Amino acid sequence: MSSTLVVLAALDPADGFDAVEAVYREAADYLSLESGLTPEVAARAFFDDRPPAGDEMPFKFGVLGNTGNLVAIGDLAFGYPERGDAYLGLLLVVPTARGQGLGPAIVDEVKRLARARGATRLLLGVLDVNERARVFWERQGFRWVKTSGPQVFGERQQVVHRLELPLAGPREDCL
Repeated sequence: MSSTLVVLAALDPADGFDAVEAVYREAADYLSLESGLTPEVAARAFFDDRPPAGDEMPFKFGVLGNTGNLVAIGDLAFGYPERGDAYLGLLLVVPTARGQGLGPAIVDEVKRLARARGATRLLLGVLDVNERARVFWERQGFRWVKTSGPQVFGERQQVVHRLELPLAGPREDCL
Protein backbone atom coordinates (compact mmCIF):
# COMPACT_ATOMS: atom_id res chain seq x y z
CA MET A 1 0.00 0.00 0.00
CA SER A 2 1.22 3.45 -0.86
CA SER A 3 1.35 6.14 1.83
CA THR A 4 0.44 8.89 -0.67
CA LEU A 5 -3.29 9.59 -0.71
CA VAL A 6 -4.94 10.63 -3.95
CA VAL A 7 -8.40 11.59 -5.10
CA LEU A 8 -9.50 10.50 -8.56
CA ALA A 9 -11.59 13.45 -9.73
CA ALA A 10 -14.13 12.83 -12.49
CA LEU A 11 -13.31 14.61 -15.75
CA ASP A 12 -15.66 15.57 -18.55
CA PRO A 13 -14.86 17.22 -21.88
CA ALA A 14 -16.78 20.42 -21.13
CA ASP A 15 -14.76 21.27 -18.03
CA GLY A 16 -11.62 19.15 -18.38
CA PHE A 17 -10.57 19.23 -22.03
CA ASP A 18 -7.93 21.97 -21.68
CA ALA A 19 -6.44 20.37 -18.56
CA VAL A 20 -6.23 16.95 -20.24
CA GLU A 21 -4.65 18.53 -23.32
CA ALA A 22 -2.08 20.16 -21.02
CA VAL A 23 -1.23 16.75 -19.50
CA TYR A 24 -0.66 15.32 -22.98
CA ARG A 25 1.46 18.35 -23.90
CA GLU A 26 3.60 17.89 -20.78
CA ALA A 27 3.81 14.11 -21.30
CA ALA A 28 4.97 14.46 -24.91
CA ASP A 29 7.41 11.58 -24.35
CA TYR A 30 4.52 9.15 -23.92
CA LEU A 31 2.41 10.66 -26.69
CA SER A 32 5.27 10.37 -29.16
CA LEU A 33 5.91 6.76 -28.16
CA GLU A 34 2.26 5.69 -28.09
CA SER A 35 0.52 7.33 -31.05
CA GLY A 36 2.32 10.34 -32.49
CA LEU A 37 -0.90 12.35 -32.13
CA THR A 38 -1.00 16.02 -31.21
CA PRO A 39 -2.03 16.83 -27.63
CA GLU A 40 -5.35 18.25 -28.87
CA VAL A 41 -6.25 15.12 -30.85
CA ALA A 42 -5.11 12.87 -27.99
CA ALA A 43 -7.28 14.81 -25.50
CA ARG A 44 -10.29 14.41 -27.78
CA ALA A 45 -9.59 10.68 -28.09
CA PHE A 46 -9.22 10.41 -24.29
CA PHE A 47 -12.82 11.56 -23.83
CA ASP A 48 -14.19 9.61 -26.81
CA ASP A 49 -12.46 6.25 -26.33
CA ARG A 50 -14.23 3.36 -24.69
CA PRO A 51 -13.74 -0.39 -24.76
CA PRO A 52 -15.64 -2.39 -27.39
CA ALA A 53 -17.91 -3.81 -24.65
CA GLY A 54 -18.65 -3.00 -21.05
CA ASP A 55 -21.25 -2.01 -18.55
CA GLU A 56 -21.12 1.77 -19.04
CA MET A 57 -19.00 4.71 -20.12
CA PRO A 58 -15.52 4.51 -18.58
CA PHE A 59 -14.70 6.66 -15.58
CA LYS A 60 -12.36 9.38 -16.89
CA PHE A 61 -10.37 10.77 -14.00
CA GLY A 62 -7.65 13.22 -13.13
CA VAL A 63 -5.36 13.76 -10.15
CA LEU A 64 -4.53 17.29 -9.08
CA GLY A 65 -1.03 18.29 -8.01
CA ASN A 66 -0.04 20.81 -5.35
CA THR A 67 -0.45 23.71 -7.80
CA GLY A 68 -4.02 22.73 -8.70
CA ASN A 69 -3.08 21.49 -12.16
CA LEU A 70 -3.65 17.93 -13.33
CA VAL A 71 -0.58 15.75 -12.85
CA ALA A 72 -2.19 12.48 -13.97
CA ILE A 73 -5.14 11.26 -16.01
CA GLY A 74 -6.74 7.87 -16.32
CA ASP A 75 -9.57 5.84 -17.72
CA LEU A 76 -11.26 2.99 -15.82
CA ALA A 77 -13.95 0.79 -17.40
CA PHE A 78 -16.13 -1.87 -15.79
CA GLY A 79 -17.47 -5.05 -17.36
CA TYR A 80 -14.65 -5.36 -19.89
CA PRO A 81 -13.36 -7.66 -21.23
CA GLU A 82 -15.72 -9.82 -19.16
CA ARG A 83 -18.48 -9.14 -16.70
CA GLY A 84 -16.89 -8.65 -13.29
CA ASP A 85 -13.67 -7.18 -14.73
CA ALA A 86 -12.27 -3.69 -14.39
CA TYR A 87 -10.02 -2.37 -17.17
CA LEU A 88 -7.57 0.50 -16.75
CA GLY A 89 -7.40 1.90 -20.28
CA LEU A 90 -4.88 4.61 -19.41
CA LEU A 91 -2.82 5.90 -16.54
CA LEU A 92 -0.60 8.81 -17.57
CA VAL A 93 1.50 10.75 -15.06
CA VAL A 94 3.31 13.91 -16.17
CA PRO A 95 7.13 13.62 -16.11
CA THR A 96 7.59 16.09 -13.22
CA ALA A 97 5.36 13.93 -10.98
CA ARG A 98 6.90 10.55 -11.86
CA GLY A 99 9.06 8.68 -9.37
CA GLN A 100 7.44 10.29 -6.32
CA GLY A 101 4.99 7.55 -5.33
CA LEU A 102 2.02 9.01 -7.18
CA GLY A 103 1.64 6.09 -9.61
CA PRO A 104 1.38 3.42 -6.90
CA ALA A 105 -1.02 5.64 -4.93
CA ILE A 106 -3.28 5.99 -7.97
CA VAL A 107 -3.14 2.23 -8.54
CA ASP A 108 -4.17 1.67 -4.89
CA GLU A 109 -7.17 3.94 -5.38
CA VAL A 110 -8.10 2.28 -8.69
CA LYS A 111 -7.95 -1.14 -6.98
CA ARG A 112 -10.15 0.18 -4.17
CA LEU A 113 -12.74 1.46 -6.66
CA ALA A 114 -12.65 -1.76 -8.66
CA ARG A 115 -13.15 -3.88 -5.53
CA ALA A 116 -15.99 -1.63 -4.39
CA ARG A 117 -17.68 -2.24 -7.74
CA GLY A 118 -17.28 -6.00 -7.29
CA ALA A 119 -14.51 -6.53 -9.83
CA THR A 120 -12.58 -9.76 -9.39
CA ARG A 121 -9.65 -8.69 -11.52
CA LEU A 122 -8.07 -5.52 -12.87
CA LEU A 123 -6.63 -5.61 -16.38
CA LEU A 124 -4.67 -3.23 -18.56
CA GLY A 125 -2.64 -3.12 -21.75
CA VAL A 126 0.98 -2.02 -21.91
CA LEU A 127 2.81 -1.25 -25.14
CA ASP A 128 5.70 -3.54 -26.00
CA VAL A 129 7.90 -0.48 -26.64
CA ASN A 130 7.15 0.93 -23.17
CA GLU A 131 9.48 -1.22 -21.06
CA ARG A 132 9.47 1.28 -18.18
CA ALA A 133 5.68 1.00 -17.88
CA ARG A 134 5.76 -2.80 -18.02
CA VAL A 135 8.27 -2.87 -15.15
CA PHE A 136 6.10 -0.44 -13.15
CA TRP A 137 2.99 -2.59 -13.61
CA GLU A 138 4.83 -5.77 -12.68
CA ARG A 139 6.01 -4.07 -9.47
CA GLN A 140 2.35 -3.38 -8.70
CA GLY A 141 1.64 -7.14 -8.91
CA PHE A 142 0.30 -7.37 -12.46
CA ARG A 143 1.18 -10.44 -14.54
CA TRP A 144 1.21 -11.08 -18.29
CA VAL A 145 -1.93 -12.69 -19.72
CA LYS A 146 -1.51 -12.40 -23.50
CA THR A 147 0.08 -10.40 -26.31
CA SER A 148 -1.81 -8.99 -29.29
CA GLY A 149 -1.16 -6.81 -32.28
CA PRO A 150 0.10 -4.97 -33.94
CA GLN A 151 -2.78 -2.56 -33.30
CA VAL A 152 -3.11 0.95 -34.69
CA PHE A 153 -2.66 3.79 -32.20
CA GLY A 154 -2.94 7.07 -34.08
CA GLU A 155 0.06 7.11 -36.41
CA ARG A 156 1.76 4.09 -34.82
CA GLN A 157 1.34 0.33 -34.83
CA GLN A 158 1.88 -1.26 -31.45
CA VAL A 159 2.16 -4.70 -29.95
CA VAL A 160 0.20 -4.73 -26.69
CA HIS A 161 0.68 -6.97 -23.67
CA ARG A 162 -2.40 -7.50 -21.54
CA LEU A 163 -1.61 -7.67 -17.84
CA GLU A 164 -3.88 -8.82 -15.02
CA LEU A 165 -4.10 -8.34 -11.27
CA PRO A 166 -6.48 -10.64 -9.39
CA LEU A 167 -8.52 -8.72 -6.82
CA ALA A 168 -9.76 -10.21 -3.59
CA GLY A 169 -13.45 -9.84 -2.83
CA PRO A 170 -14.74 -6.49 -1.60
CA ARG A 171 -13.03 -5.51 1.64
CA GLU A 172 -14.74 -3.84 4.53
CA ASP A 173 -12.90 -0.55 3.90
CA CYS A 174 -14.20 -0.48 0.31
CA LEU A 175 -17.89 -0.54 1.15
